Amino acid sequence: MNLESTRRRLTERQADTVDRLTRAAVEVLGEEGFAGLTVRMVAARAGVAPATAYTYFSSKEHLVAEVFWRRLAASPQPEASTAEPVDRAVAVLRGVALLVADEPELAGGVTSALLGRDPDVEHLRARIGLDIRRRLTTALGEAADPDRIEALELLYAGALVRAGMGYGTYEKLADRMEAAARLLLE
Repeated sequence: MNLESTRRRLTERQADTVDRLTRAAVEVLGEEGFAGLTVRMVAARAGVAPATAYTYFSSKEHLVAEVFWRRLAASPQPEASTAEPVDRAVAVLRGVALLVADEPELAGGVTSALLGRDPDVEHLRARIGLDIRRRLTTALGEAADPDRIEALELLYAGALVRAGMGYGTYEKLADRMEAAARLLLE
């Protein structure tokens, strides 16, 4: 998958380097956790110089946020013609929550990374938020109003922080978000 970098447009070779770095980041996260992750470790795992890695990623937070963004961008969206709007919105929330459910170290890292102040992270956080908003708006169709969308965004953000703090698994988070979304929307 060739996604535009948050810092610049990429040639095919550069896109390959970024792909290798993001794959290596997931591996290192699984072994070391977010606290132990460094861009240097990821660069070594990916077979690139640290300076090259820093050309693409300003920080470990930026790198991990990019991993999440790429997974979100590649994830399928619920079919607009299927199910009821509430069911489609729930499917969006569940899909986002389960993007990292099988990888607890990555899940915790994503939560930490997305809370960062790095300008590149802020840019990705905005892209992620807009993508999720677009998915929710599409899912709700005519039932999409700004207050409902914002309530679902607050639900998702709070659930992400809660899961990142260790108050339950992402699978349980998805179930709780579904229940809360149904309370809000039905």
